[in-house]
Amino acid sequence: MSNIAFLGLGAMGRRMALRLIKAGHQVTVWNRSAQALEALAGAGARVASSPAQAAASAEFVICMVRDDAASRVVWCEPESGALAAMQSSAIAIESSTLSIGWIGELGRAAQARGVALLEAPVSGSRPAAEAGQLVYLVGGEAGVLSRAEALLNTMGSAIHHLGPIGSGTLTKLATNSLLGIQVTALAEIIALLKRSGTDVERCLGAIAGTSVWAPVAHYLAKSMLSRDFQPQFPVELIEKDFAYTFAAAGAEPSMPTLAAARSVFSQGIQQGLGGDNMTAVVQLFDPR
Repeated sequence: MSNIAFLGLGAMGRRMALRLIKAGHQVTVWNRSAQALEALAGAGARVASSPAQAAASAEFVICMVRDDAASRVVWCEPESGALAAMQSSAIAIESSTLSIGWIGELGRAAQARGVALLEAPVSGSRPAAEAGQLVYLVGGEAGVLSRAEALLNTMGSAIHHLGPIGSGTLTKLATNSLLGIQVTALAEIIALLKRSGTDVERCLGAIAGTSVWAPVAHYLAKSMLSRDFQPQFPVELIEKDFAYTFAAAGAEPSMPTLAAARSVFSQGIQQGLGGDNMTAVVQLFDPR
């Protein structure tokens, strides 16, 4: 079993860390708020006062936080950041959904410290994290991945090595962009079917029997029709990922479909839906 530092115990992070604890690993955790720390300590984790303290003796240091700013604090804060405290033999694993610019900067910072870095963002929501069914989209050296593969398999059901640092992040942003487009399109279609007075569930069932229906659409449609907007992937986070995607595309991206989808999530935030599940944007088209 490995000595692991897990940094960031949000909705996804605490579920991932718990998988590691249940697998028998020695896990030291750090989080900005105390409530999540208490829950993991009760499950057997050690608690650190800073990322640096958590990382000092760890073989693997995993980060799962909200955005670029939080990741920068975790890894690179001068006095408390994890990178400066890590052993040269340890592996840094960044699983947050970040921007291309920041993951490249983090890669250079890790290289300067002599620390091996894997970017390993995940596809999958909270139930997948609980069940160890996350899909890893990995960028970094193959040799480094081979050393971390067994660990990642504790939390995931599939690992895709996509190339050097940056490849995993770009693939994750593309994945979330495609998901966002499907959410907004299905929201519009459900509203259209309702306005027409047709049997919405029967129509969607027929569409689901054709080749155009994506597997995730079952979950999306069920959430929209039942008005169950308990957050699995909040509106504000998917909008953040769209912003990172546009940053990756450059100053003048030719992505009108992505732009239209992003505007729906932006409007959702303005309407107070930011903390709700991404499917809550159906209310913009069908407010009843």
